[in-house]
Amino acid sequence: MTLRAAGPALAEDVWSRYVSPACWPAWSPQIRAVRVAGERIAPGMRGEVVSLFGATASFVVECVDEERRQWTWRVRLGPVHMRLRHEVFPQAAGSATTLRAEGPAVALAAYAGPARWALGRLVRG
Repeated sequence: MTLRAAGPALAEDVWSRYVSPACWPAWSPQIRAVRVAGERIAPGMRGEVVSLFGATASFVVECVDEERRQWTWRVRLGPVHMRLRHEVFPQAAGSATTLRAEGPAVALAAYAGPARWALGRLVRG
């Protein structure tokens, strides 16, 4: 599944909100909290995301490319595993971001709506 959103926020600002886990709940309303050691994502970083409904998903960051503004992580909630790849692109009137998600079709279908909403908020600033 691939989702895309564009908005007026500068690519640098969008990237900064992505790489700072403490910022995730501000633009991703389905996230209540992030438990992680560190202020900036890095390969190998492990943590947990607490959802709005209290479910906790564990994650590990696989790779981060600061220059290309790309990062990939694996998320696990119980038996469900997903791999998410994020990219940020500058545009003349702001920025765009894409999310490529791999996982079980049912999980992707359930995640698509909240993810689309979050991405829109991310690029709006």
